[in-house]
Amino acid sequence: MQNNTASFQDKAELKRIRRRLSREQHSLTLRRFLRNKVSLLGTVIVVLMLLIAIFAPLICRSLGVDPYTAVVKDRLKAPLDPTATVRHLFGTDNMGRDVFARVLYGARISMTVGFLVGTISGLIGMALGLYATTSKRLDNLLMRICDGLKAIPNILLAITLMAVLGSNMRNVIISLTIVAIPGVARIARSQALLVREQTYIEAMDAVGAGHTRILWRHIMPNILSQVIVQMTFSFASAIISEASLSFLGAGIPDPEPSWGGMLNLARGYVYKGWWMIIFPALFTMLSVLGFNLFGDGLRDLLDPLSVR
Repeated sequence: MQNNTASFQDKAELKRIRRRLSREQHSLTLRRFLRNKVSLLGTVIVVLMLLIAIFAPLICRSLGVDPYTAVVKDRLKAPLDPTATVRHLFGTDNMGRDVFARVLYGARISMTVGFLVGTISGLIGMALGLYATTSKRLDNLLMRICDGLKAIPNILLAITLMAVLGSNMRNVIISLTIVAIPGVARIARSQALLVREQTYIEAMDAVGAGHTRILWRHIMPNILSQVIVQMTFSFASAIISEASLSFLGAGIPDPEPSWGGMLNLARGYVYKGWWMIIFPALFTMLSVLGFNLFGDGLRDLLDPLSVR
């Protein structure tokens, strides 16, 4: 009886030690991330853009502006022009629409496209990369398809898909997801092949464990960090790709306030309405920069071989 009691106490003490070590490890990880000023700056930018995207309708209502309402007599008004009907923080475009409201609503489109493309391409690419390691024939088939897609420049492939599917937000997400999947799949495959060489995976094969169990319970958790890092870079790539498609007229059509569409519209008003170019370009640049810096910090944090 005493031996059972002592064993139970030892197990409880071991659990407490494990919980304490886990808390200390998480605290150390957070402090290490916060010490990286560049990554912290990227995180602040990403959070700010997400807040802008979420609260854009509330901000616009509080200021009495709308991204779709055109006031012809207020067309091409400079920022905070006192002669305008309403004080427009970023001025108005060639149709009299408020640029500030359109930039804020453009953040909703960019963040939505970036999040969906990054998440969907990450999940599908990880699944393809995992299953490619189960069979030589399947590996050759999937990787040759990925090589074929990667051989085509991303923007040209996206434009081709948009020409087939049509111009709207859903098709932009589908096109950019197809473009992003090969990169994630190749990274997931390479990491999964490394994990498969570990002794415990060979032991699982030896005892007859199924491929699905090995893939999703033992290999997937070990490659998830690399896939998550790649997803953050896919967010930035999707934002700039969506802006490029809209700028070229193959993305989200007007009157939807896409940053790329706004830049396309502003091409003919470089001297009369410089603000039509400056603000959408600035927000696009900050969004892409923020996600790239955040991804770099996340990679340094999750990669055990990176220099800290």
